[in-house]
Amino acid sequence: MLLRVGLARSARLRGGGGGVSLSLAIARHLSFESPPPVPPSRPDPEWTDTVDYLDESGALLSSARGARPAVPGADPTILSGASAHPLPRPAAAARLAALALRHRSGATLSAALSALPSPPDPALLLLAAASLPASDPVPLISLVAWARLQPWFVPSDDLSSLLAARLPPATHSSELLALFDDTLGLSDLATFPKTFNAVVSALATHGLLEPAFYCFKRLRDVSFRGLETPAYNALLSLLLTRGLAFKAFEVLDEMATSGCALDEGTYQLAVPALARAGRIDAARKMFDEMKQREGIGRAPVGVYSVMVDVLAKAGRLDAAMGMYREMVVVGHRVSTAVSTAMVEALVRSGKLDAGMELWEEMRRGGLRPSFGLYTMVVEANARSGRLDMAAKLFGDMEKSGFFPTPATYACLVEMHASAGQVDAAMRLYHSMANSGTRPGLSTFTALLTMLANKSLLDLAAKVLLEMKASGFPIEVTASDLLMIYIKDGSTDLALRWLRFMGSAGIRTNNFIIRQLFESCMKTGLYDSARSLLEAYVAGAAKVDLILYTSILAHLVRCQDESSERTIMDILGTSKHKAHDFMCGLFTGPEQRKQPVLSFVREFFQGIDYDNEESAARYFVNVLLNYLVLMGQMNRARCVWKVAYENKLFAKAIVFDQHIAWSLDVRSLSVGAALVATVHTLHRFRKRMLYYGVVPRRIKLVTGPTLKMVVAQVLASLESPFEVSKVVLRAPGDSVLEWFKKPIVQQFLLNEIPSKADVLMHRLNVMFPSSAPEVRSLSIPRSLGMPR
Repeated sequence: MLLRVGLARSARLRGGGGGVSLSLAIARHLSFESPPPVPPSRPDPEWTDTVDYLDESGALLSSARGARPAVPGADPTILSGASAHPLPRPAAAARLAALALRHRSGATLSAALSALPSPPDPALLLLAAASLPASDPVPLISLVAWARLQPWFVPSDDLSSLLAARLPPATHSSELLALFDDTLGLSDLATFPKTFNAVVSALATHGLLEPAFYCFKRLRDVSFRGLETPAYNALLSLLLTRGLAFKAFEVLDEMATSGCALDEGTYQLAVPALARAGRIDAARKMFDEMKQREGIGRAPVGVYSVMVDVLAKAGRLDAAMGMYREMVVVGHRVSTAVSTAMVEALVRSGKLDAGMELWEEMRRGGLRPSFGLYTMVVEANARSGRLDMAAKLFGDMEKSGFFPTPATYACLVEMHASAGQVDAAMRLYHSMANSGTRPGLSTFTALLTMLANKSLLDLAAKVLLEMKASGFPIEVTASDLLMIYIKDGSTDLALRWLRFMGSAGIRTNNFIIRQLFESCMKTGLYDSARSLLEAYVAGAAKVDLILYTSILAHLVRCQDESSERTIMDILGTSKHKAHDFMCGLFTGPEQRKQPVLSFVREFFQGIDYDNEESAARYFVNVLLNYLVLMGQMNRARCVWKVAYENKLFAKAIVFDQHIAWSLDVRSLSVGAALVATVHTLHRFRKRMLYYGVVPRRIKLVTGPTLKMVVAQVLASLESPFEVSKVVLRAPGDSVLEWFKKPIVQQFLLNEIPSKADVLMHRLNVMFPSSAPEVRSLSIPRSLGMPR
């Protein structure tokens, strides 16, 4: 016979809705016979339901009252032989878990739980929840959801933390947040530390940044101090992984405020983060705390590596080196990255010797330098002038299988070129080309500059054409090499290079043509200078007054008749208006159709004194030299007079009433000084003889260079001027008596023929044609062409 128990609810229980489960009061001995009849007795008020005995077909055999609510573990509900024992609590918990696993969720689970013979208590619920499998959170959620609706339910930290630990955040983040909010709404938050820690840890561990930080902020706002180190570490790790270091430091500060102890994991997270964020002092302080904290062994190699790297890059080389040595002492193996960081920091800070010492130590330790470190060390040694070491390291780099970068090749080529090591530079250049590396513009420039300085013109031309084939513009570089030859005074090489440029179709600028022209004039290559000037004029360049004057100065210094004719041709090639003036100045009045003075005034009126005043003074100085040497004193005095009228030498003559009259010729050439002296003394004579004005003294300020020139000329006329260091002085009365002599009058009026006169004789003997270049024929610094 099969015994089945049907639970008929009493009228009172059926009116109670969801109801409390009932349990079989006494389990009878299982047999195939009918149960013995129940002896008549007074019904017990605790007995509420009837037990129906059914056969195998479901037919009713008999009924008896015998069911009542029972407390598991307290009321005897199970017969073991003839003894009644209570249902064990683990069995009751297992029954709850079995129902949850069987029905999982929904109304069927609620009905089954409500049909239990007795209501569970919170401890039994916790025991049942703990026995549920962790892999499937649905039964647990349904069981707890049902329990929360029961009147006997009391929230507990153990149950909530268990639920939080069992819920996977990836799929049940909303349930976790709901649990957090419900728990946060309770009155005594301090009794739920495990729940809050479990929620924050679960969210942070599974990478849910916003929900995790939201929970952290809510707890901080309500001044909750129960978060523990693992929860903080999980949140710190998540924030640092996402690159939110400032938020991580905020969590770290809250951790310190709440008095939470830091463990080894916290230090391993915080120290590198502080260091990388630039808070090096705070990182070092925490690193020292970590080493002194009991229970924490030596700092991990990762923390040491970060500290060394950050300190090195921050320029704190002493601290970085100390940390590096400490890392070795505690037994850590230094990685290639750490050694690379230290060597790079030392090299970049200029401590190449210390860097190379660490490099050798690194190599002895069996560490293989990286490509970047090889490149840096090679370039640093090259730039510091240690070319032999750089070449050795470069060879080691190639043997190690690293392919040098164009920058490394360029650095080596440029440094060898700067040192003038032609063979090594060219060998590296060819190696660079053979490896398929395209030299850069700076490499070509350095190489060509070296070849130009070494006067290797043919090799420079070959490299320049290779530079053109590489696609670089070569006009500027070729012109720069031409300027190198010009500045070095290698005029022949400069002319050869210019011819090469012409054959290769490379054009240069007019400035360099002018510089080469001037160099040819200085070295006496007048034929080449003439062709250069023709090209200069044909290139739409304008020959200015300074250039024309410089050519005229060469004519003044020239002593060879054939060269004089070539220079005259060059003057004509310039096509400057000053050349027309020069030609007209030496013609007669019939051809000029006007007096010399008017002709000179007309020319000087056409000069732009705003832009060419200095050039005009230079022209006057050289022209007066030329006129004096040619014996054209009258024309020279006309030029000086007009130049003085146009205020080119405004401060040369000073009339200080009756006290002193003076002439300052220190800024004049030799010929200009002589002409100015003659012309000015003539003016002084007219004032003294015609107007009766006699000064106390007359001064001729000559300076040390022109003192002997003027003194020798005046001494031939027995002048009263006394020679001092830089001035010729004479009393006014003595000069007046001197002016009255016929020879002085003839001298000042220029009535004595120049070639036969003592003055010009002495001038030609004492001051030959090369003499003026001592002072006057050099271009003033302000007139020099800009480089």
